[in-house]
Amino acid sequence: MPIPKPKHLFWLSFLCLAGSSTLKGQQKDLYNYQDLSAFYYKKQEDSLKKAWTCPDNFKDRATQKQFKAIWDERTTFFTDAIDDNNYVYDKGICAYLNDIVAQIQEGNKNYLPVTPFVVLDRSAAVNAYAIGGNVLAINLGLISFAKTREEIALTIAHELSHNILQHPENAMKKQAEWLASAEYKQSLGQVLESDYGRLTRLKKVYENYTFSRNRHQRYHEGDADSLAIILLNNSHISFAPEFFLRMDSADVQYLQPLQQPLKTYFGNYNIALEESWTKKRSKGLSTRDYDFQNNSGMADSLKTHPDCVVRYNNTVARKTGNAVATPIPESISTKVNRMLIWNMYCNKDLTPCLYRIMQEKDKGNTDAWYDFMFNNVMMSLYKADKDLHRSSTIDIQRKEYISKEYYQLQTMLEQIPRDKLAEGCRQLQNAAFWSNVTPAEKAMQGFQRSLVLADNKEAASNQQLAKQFMESNKTSLYCEYVHPFEKR
Repeated sequence: MPIPKPKHLFWLSFLCLAGSSTLKGQQKDLYNYQDLSAFYYKKQEDSLKKAWTCPDNFKDRATQKQFKAIWDERTTFFTDAIDDNNYVYDKGICAYLNDIVAQIQEGNKNYLPVTPFVVLDRSAAVNAYAIGGNVLAINLGLISFAKTREEIALTIAHELSHNILQHPENAMKKQAEWLASAEYKQSLGQVLESDYGRLTRLKKVYENYTFSRNRHQRYHEGDADSLAIILLNNSHISFAPEFFLRMDSADVQYLQPLQQPLKTYFGNYNIALEESWTKKRSKGLSTRDYDFQNNSGMADSLKTHPDCVVRYNNTVARKTGNAVATPIPESISTKVNRMLIWNMYCNKDLTPCLYRIMQEKDKGNTDAWYDFMFNNVMMSLYKADKDLHRSSTIDIQRKEYISKEYYQLQTMLEQIPRDKLAEGCRQLQNAAFWSNVTPAEKAMQGFQRSLVLADNKEAASNQQLAKQFMESNKTSLYCEYVHPFEKR
């Protein structure tokens, strides 16, 4: 599941919204079920709860009480994210990130006397965030977006700077002081005593605090950028400020057009796609003509950060001469992309999941794993339709943020008739790619076929199918999809 959006200041983020393989390679490419954070980080979770004891920072009891409540909420945020499998351990990716951290720490032992704890967030958002307490999270989406080791190092150094400068802890202190202040209590009392316009008054209570908070965060982002450059220089890692400019394109994944008509991708599986399914049948303002290029006025998604151009201008003079750019290994990029697609699928974000699969096809990727995932998406859509909640799996996006092809795809997933959807699923079950998948993927095929295409609707039968799969594929990451059916 994706991490929920932070509700308080202490989650400071760097970005804020904002070739075929062999069968043997496939088997090694993705993590095990036991590498999900609820299993892998259980011991660290228990240690963290003990280590993150709230300090006595305020003599005033009311302020200290507010501070402790916020402090404990930060701890709960992180431990709940672990329990919800928002994080994952992958030996290759984590080793790659920890190698960067080790190089930064080696050059900055005065700043980093203790090795930072880095967790891998499964979110597709191009983001990273400091949690405080020497902990930081790097999103899969950021690794997918970054082009070089140095760009990832800049992100890590920025987040380490937040922790070094104690920005998360200081933000919690400021919030506690505000919530315990006489001004806040008086303002809130006036809202409660008011007969009319309570919402307007309540907004005014938070207006000054919100304004101060944004200035505070943007100011601290500049501090973190400055210290990050120092950390990189001390570590002999090149700093290229152009990355700040590139961040403006962090949200364009689904604005990129497909290289072929939508029907071509389905035609490769002998699934006929009717053009009428890709066009809205309803009438009204929401379906008026749109050129899918009118996005020049889109607001910068980095709300808590200075503008990307400002960050570039503030740091361009400190660019490393003859900067080195080390490409991210293809093995890391491939694995990250698969993990993103799998996570979207488990979250039932079917349109972006399928669109990314098609983008892989555009790259000439003939790996059968992507065909396997194409099948999974269509089977899950059909099951959702049978369960009468198809719309909740399509993840409808606004036209301003997507390409014409993405819009056609989400419209098609909305409007394809159920009988045609079932027909397409059966067609996929007989596709040639199944001879090139792993045994665990063949087992997943059998589970879904029985779950979705069979006439049986008994929950007990589904539980038995899930139990059999779990017993036969104990380490497979596909257990993440199957396990909830075992518990029903």
